[in-house]
Amino acid sequence: MSQPTPALLIIDMFTLFDFPDADQVKPNALKAAGQIAVLARRFRERGNPVIYVNDNFANWQMDFKELVSLCLATEGESSAIAEVLQPHLGDYFVLKPKHSAFLATPLSVLLAKLGVRELVITGMTAESCIAATCFDSNAREYQTTVVQEAVAGIGSRRTTALRLLDDSKAARVLKLASYLRR
Repeated sequence: MSQPTPALLIIDMFTLFDFPDADQVKPNALKAAGQIAVLARRFRERGNPVIYVNDNFANWQMDFKELVSLCLATEGESSAIAEVLQPHLGDYFVLKPKHSAFLATPLSVLLAKLGVRELVITGMTAESCIAATCFDSNAREYQTTVVQEAVAGIGSRRTTALRLLDDSKAARVLKLASYLRR
């Protein structure tokens, strides 16, 4: 039996950090962005899909490219992360209205068209959008992996969320080096 085609999901990394507790997430998000960039490079080299799934900032008139441009033009962590994670030609993007990458989005249709059955989840935050996406991914019977260093969150909440995902079998939580050795 052949290995399923994996897709890299990069969740909510384009942000203005204008949400509660954002200051606690910023340093972790910047570190995670560097690790996500490593994964994205690997996925692109192998011809596997890289899919950006991002909150639309509740601005229903802004598209994904405008969202990236806005982040690039915003000083601080927003632009630093946007620089590191700028989409490449051939990458995919989905805007989402709420926490899960699956809720009210075309993600399932895109994954089916791409023949994807394995998702590698990265982004922020572990205790919110990452967890919601992993539970929905598991319910849809995708093989789901979370790369620990490529997920931002708030201290013990992040740790608890990753443990819950792993313990519940909603996702395998792996270190970056372990995932790259596969």
